[in-house]
Amino acid sequence: MTRAIDYGNLMHRAMRSLIQEVLTGVAADGLPGEHHFFITFDTMHPDVEIADWLSDRYPGEMTIVIQNWFDNLIVNDDGFAITLNFGDNPEPLYVPYDAIKTFVDPSVEFGLRFETQDDGPDEAPEVEVSEPSAEDEADVADIKQNADVVSLDSFRKT
Repeated sequence: MTRAIDYGNLMHRAMRSLIQEVLTGVAADGLPGEHHFFITFDTMHPDVEIADWLSDRYPGEMTIVIQNWFDNLIVNDDGFAITLNFGDNPEPLYVPYDAIKTFVDPSVEFGLRFETQDDGPDEAPEVEVSEPSAEDEADVADIKQNADVVSLDSFRKT
């Protein structure tokens, strides 16, 4: 049997851990400066907890914005709970890290995209940190203009 380092799963766990660490800081100290987040997640993930009317309205994925008003942010090893305002109606949500598809902080042009492969249960999800596609830009533009996902290549020393 050949053994290999599973970089895909290692990277996947590291990026989810990064999100956990960022949200833990926000839960403790609030959002610093102009930071805010767009988090897109799979509403059909079995551990996602959202109101029925939200899952009916967003049957595949949903993007939430953590910016001006949020409450009860509780972060644990598996995901986070938060209460957000939907048309003057506070709604509690629970999002496991494994359900997250994208995490973007447009204030510093940082973003993560988690891509899954449907090739089988042994396939590790791919983690991509990249420039946004035209489709991604259209999705983000619906939420807020100029929210870009950037490549970490721009931070590498040459």
